[in-house]
Amino acid sequence: MLTGVITLLISIPGFSQKDITITVTNNSKTSKLNEPIVLNLKEYNTDIVRSATVKCEGKEIPCQLDDINQDGIMDELCFITDIEKKSSKKINITLSNEGLPKEYPSKVYVEMLLSNKKIKESNKQNLYISHLTVDRDVNPYWSLHHHGAAFENDMVAYRIYFDHRQTVDIYGKYNKGLELKQTQFYPDKDQKKAGFGDDVLWVGSTLGLGTLRGWDGSKPTMLTDVDKRSQRIISRGPLRTIVEVKDVAWRPQPGQEPIDMTTLYILYTGRRECYVKATFNKNVDKYKFSTGIINVKNSKEFSDKQGLRGCWGTDWPVSEKDSAGHKRETVGLGIYIPREYIISEEAANKDNYAFVISSKTNEINYKITFCSDNEKFGFHNAEKWFDYLKEWKKEQEDPIIISKQ
Repeated sequence: MLTGVITLLISIPGFSQKDITITVTNNSKTSKLNEPIVLNLKEYNTDIVRSATVKCEGKEIPCQLDDINQDGIMDELCFITDIEKKSSKKINITLSNEGLPKEYPSKVYVEMLLSNKKIKESNKQNLYISHLTVDRDVNPYWSLHHHGAAFENDMVAYRIYFDHRQTVDIYGKYNKGLELKQTQFYPDKDQKKAGFGDDVLWVGSTLGLGTLRGWDGSKPTMLTDVDKRSQRIISRGPLRTIVEVKDVAWRPQPGQEPIDMTTLYILYTGRRECYVKATFNKNVDKYKFSTGIINVKNSKEFSDKQGLRGCWGTDWPVSEKDSAGHKRETVGLGIYIPREYIISEEAANKDNYAFVISSKTNEINYKITFCSDNEKFGFHNAEKWFDYLKEWKKEQEDPIIISKQ
């Protein structure tokens, strides 16, 4: 299992230290494990922060500061905790612009790489980057190793295609651990024998796992009419990765006014789900979008008709011409969309289990999740997977309450 060390920095002009106490409350009937707690630093009257210490019941726990909009100022503080059912915890936080940087072992990993044609091995690429922007009609899909940013925690891994599809694809594991640094999404024969994971889903031009696209009235549409598109690594850990996908002057349908869309994909340690947070440069109530999940071949479908949809199925994870060395993969997929965004749930077709969505504001937020039948720690049939999805939705709809002291 790979581990790394992340250096955390913070700064606040005009004060050297600020102590904050918050209470986190779980009113639900079930305990919450590995619960992400995220604080917007502006709500705590801070300007610039260089370091932070978080203590739970007197014991220091790892925390993370993130500059979400990349303006040089930390915007959010996050940490992870367990909270028993019907209980509360007090958390003591110290923000400072002095002292040495904090160091915590990283429990997540993210990478972007350019393809180095001089290196034949697919798991030994070395041209690491953190940000790439391309102009209209430029397709960097084949210039990027694993076709876009890839990120993981010890349970799951995702990647996002850097082209007009912007598909979310997945990598399943046998054992818990960080491994993308070693396999780079393409394990070799020795790594496969050693129990490393692999690509477990063929997505093609489908919605993959929760890809956000346009809607033309009958089907999802690609993000083709875009002036500029970019991918950027916002955060590398130690507790969460954040990947930003930006589309500038996107015209979802011919004749529509262009919009800018910035989508954050956030993955926390100890959680299967990936948060999808799309923000637009204006209100989008006049626009329709689509998302959903691929209809895996011969899959079983689940829907509660209230924003939760899933499937369980088996198919080749690559195209026929690339199938040598691969086996059929069984996966469970899931998506949860708050009802406020849903216009309709579309009937399944050969490609997708889709939703038509919109927003009365400039934001759309939802979550995606998956499992691989290969997991020694996961789910192995449709019934158990669908039961998990139901409990997962309940958890999302009964969030932790954070109160200031």
